[in-house]
Amino acid sequence: MSDYLFELFRHFFREYGYWAIGIALLLENAGIPVPGETILLFASFLAFSEGRLHLPLIILVGTVAATLGDNLGYFIGNRGGRPLLERYSKLFRIRPEMIARGEQLFQRRGALTVFLARFIFGMRIITGPLAGVLRMPWKRFVLFNFLGAASWVTMISCAGYFFGSQWDRLMHIVKNANIIIFALIAGAVLVHWLRSRRVTGSKKYEVGSTK
Repeated sequence: MSDYLFELFRHFFREYGYWAIGIALLLENAGIPVPGETILLFASFLAFSEGRLHLPLIILVGTVAATLGDNLGYFIGNRGGRPLLERYSKLFRIRPEMIARGEQLFQRRGALTVFLARFIFGMRIITGPLAGVLRMPWKRFVLFNFLGAASWVTMISCAGYFFGSQWDRLMHIVKNANIIIFALIAGAVLVHWLRSRRVTGSKKYEVGSTK
């Protein structure tokens, strides 16, 4: 991060403190591409380096905001349906492949997807609206949404706090971790698709051979 951006972020948190964390995570999890992860890391770093913010309060505010944001995204998706999802993806330039992968993951592992999506930037943004569009049971969504929010916020906040002396290195590690997690999920979806194709192909072969 450049010195200019560093000082800009520092001034931002001096002015708005926990409100900055709450609003950023609320918007990101509601479906608006805001760099919530970076903001959470930087807030935790400032808690370590300057003591202006406190780690337990960062975790509390972040968890509540992320949970509420995802629920807001869920209800928007539930009310707007697929037409809204298509307009939303065009507005924020979210690739159709990302939406398709998300749908496949929800069909296979709905609740687990809500939990794991917290740890992937692209999926974290679309999970709430997509769960609403796909009519995932709300009570089930709320439970795994909260568990995912609490786990993600605590992990990122503690990382920013305890590794605050090595900010640039931490950002590099988080970026690589996001790529690895996304690759693993994409690989799982691909394996499932190939297996489905194989089963479908074998059924067609059996039907053809009986004629």
